[in-house]
Amino acid sequence: MSSTTIALLSGGLDSATAAALAREAGHRVIGLSFDYGQRHQRELRAAAEVAQALGLAEHHTINVNLAAWGGSSLTDLDQPVPDQGVQDGVIPSTYVPGRNTVFIALGLSLAEAKGAERLVLGVNAIDYSGYPDCRPDYLEAYQRLADLASRSGREGHGTQLWAPLVEWSKTKIVEEALRLNVPIASTWSCYAGGEVPCGVCDSCRIRDAALREAGRPDLASR
Repeated sequence: MSSTTIALLSGGLDSATAAALAREAGHRVIGLSFDYGQRHQRELRAAAEVAQALGLAEHHTINVNLAAWGGSSLTDLDQPVPDQGVQDGVIPSTYVPGRNTVFIALGLSLAEAKGAERLVLGVNAIDYSGYPDCRPDYLEAYQRLADLASRSGREGHGTQLWAPLVEWSKTKIVEEALRLNVPIASTWSCYAGGEVPCGVCDSCRIRDAALREAGRPDLASR
């Protein structure tokens, strides 16, 4: 029987590539997405399209209303999404307090319920917007907590956090996505929720630059 992996699936390029890597490794992959009160539903439609295209065994979407208290331009419509580019050493307003901590906890819950050996994450600490919950030291600390917090962990076979992209450049992620036949055109990374990506938010800027560097400007937003 093949191993089972839970994939946190945002609908973006990184999480889709991480899920595809798990599939390539021969794992049975279950996708988990979150309606967390984000600015738009476009990324959830993308997550469903990606799950279908990759042939995931299951795909669950659950509600976790982080917008109830705001604190981020992704969950508070009164805050504008920054469009001036990434600033070194500055954590932008698009950081959502506690988002990955909550999402990973729920992913671990699903993993233990399904007997999954791994939880694959598309987090990246190189070409990213400076989020504190996308860094290797955070993941290492979370793994220690996960091993203590679950029955499977206490029994010595807890779910392992797997972040294969964490130290990759965005260009390398694009190149791997192309190799793995990830449906890049179906993914959605833009912080805005229009019918086409805005091309000016941090996420669009990083993604578009990598697509051009990888020789696929046709997939860039503009």
